[in-house]
Amino acid sequence: MRGILAVLLIALTLSAQAVCPAWSDARAIQEIDRLQRQIDEWNDAYWQSGGSGISDEKFDQLSAELQQWRRCFGNPAEEPALPDIKGELTHPVAHTGVKKLKDSLAVSQWMHDKTDLWVQPKVDGVAITLVYRKGVLVQAISRGNGRAGEDWTRKALQIPAIPKTVQGRLVDSVLQGELFLRQEGHIQQQMGGMNARSKVSGAMLRKSGSTLLDELSVFIWAWPDGPAQMSERLRLLSEAGYPLVADYSRPVKAISDVSTLRQHWFTSPLPFATDGVVVRAAKEPESRNWLPGEGNWVIAWKYPPATQIAEVKSIEFSVGRTGKIAVVAHLVPILLDDKQVRRVNVGSLKRWQERDIAPGDRLNISLAGQGIPRIDDVAWRTTDRTKPLPPQGTFDSLTCYWNTEQCQPQFLARLVWVSQQLHLDGVGVSLWRQLNETHHFAHLFSWLTLSETQLQQTPGFSSDRARQVWHKFDFARQQPFVQWLQAMGMPLNQKALPSLAGRTWQQLEQMKEEEWQTLPMTGKTKTSQLRRWLGDSQVSALAQWLTEQGIAGFKN
Repeated sequence: MRGILAVLLIALTLSAQAVCPAWSDARAIQEIDRLQRQIDEWNDAYWQSGGSGISDEKFDQLSAELQQWRRCFGNPAEEPALPDIKGELTHPVAHTGVKKLKDSLAVSQWMHDKTDLWVQPKVDGVAITLVYRKGVLVQAISRGNGRAGEDWTRKALQIPAIPKTVQGRLVDSVLQGELFLRQEGHIQQQMGGMNARSKVSGAMLRKSGSTLLDELSVFIWAWPDGPAQMSERLRLLSEAGYPLVADYSRPVKAISDVSTLRQHWFTSPLPFATDGVVVRAAKEPESRNWLPGEGNWVIAWKYPPATQIAEVKSIEFSVGRTGKIAVVAHLVPILLDDKQVRRVNVGSLKRWQERDIAPGDRLNISLAGQGIPRIDDVAWRTTDRTKPLPPQGTFDSLTCYWNTEQCQPQFLARLVWVSQQLHLDGVGVSLWRQLNETHHFAHLFSWLTLSETQLQQTPGFSSDRARQVWHKFDFARQQPFVQWLQAMGMPLNQKALPSLAGRTWQQLEQMKEEEWQTLPMTGKTKTSQLRRWLGDSQVSALAQWLTEQGIAGFKN
């Protein structure tokens, strides 16, 4: 349950969350107090109505972050107090909770000296105690603090999936399990948790009735003082109306068995959401010795989180070849699905402004297709909203053919594009930046006039390196006319470019609108763009300069 989970998660906090913020003491007090008040508000809403408007995963991670901040600034982490639950009932047998191990090595070490081990999915729901007396369900108790919880009996009696009567060994029994939302073909890897835990809590905590009760079921994971043999325990539970535990419990002997089942359940359709696997020893202590936090015969190995909260270190702007400004957030590194994430694309300048992202904010990061990091939302904004200034000026597809201080980002992007179109292999942004800083290019094609001797004057250039680069530049002169048009950024579709082979720049300038529209995929809009581009003064000046350099297609 919330509160207890936040403390348990501190041990699992990743390196990104373990970094202490560079705050003054005054700001630390302000930030800690603000996040504490928000978490208290979410927690109260969760207990009062079963829903707080924030996902369980995000709540847990922000709670762990708060405790880390407290430790960083000498404000000892306190166990969050549970709300005052009226009508508390004492559990006949305490809920021990499950210790969470971080990886396969830790699980293997735990398994080392144990026998008769079983693995089960770690069903994502809320814990519950069911008490049967003389074969009748007489009590249902929420987990609460492990020793006592809320009386859920009335709601449990309305859940069709919970047997109201049992027979045989179960007539006087205490069962512990996970109350969960039934799903059809739920694949955890693809669908995530879907906030199933909060939905179940909401249905049970709401004072009014809920149609969701019809969709709930129970996965029994403990029968204190039940049959010693796990196989017997599973058989009797299945016969009593709790079949899922038998369907999803498997004996294991080695970590490879656990890993195989963990991956299988992660990628296969299941009737419930899960967040890992549980490994338990069949032999358990007598129930009178069970205590919260001391269940050493059972552990959990959770799945990697589908989303992770990351702190924004800085914001970077880049201007592309066509003048579009893109925004990237540099992050304190996090680990997502074994992938270290250090940066994430925010999108356009407008998108960045709409999302209101500043250094120090916490972003909810997940992996999109092909493992590309993406921002799901802003998990938390700090009080300091100091943001970097974006590039000043107006940029578009016709700006920055000439080199100015304001044009540096777009000018460099254009040079990289030139390398791609003229096959200047190995000439990337860092080399262009180095050459530009040394030789002060006037425009996009100034590099054509650099001699081998001048290239040798570039810091870090050997004679061999200068010769190699000069040969690449000289080779570019031999590229076909259409390649030079592409290098200049002519706004013509790739399929239409071959149609211009054999023509000259002067002929292009004289082409009429209807002639352009005979080219593949060249309508009125594209024709208008082409005529605007051909008539631009910067483009015309470049074409004239290339004419003077004797480049094929430009010279008269």
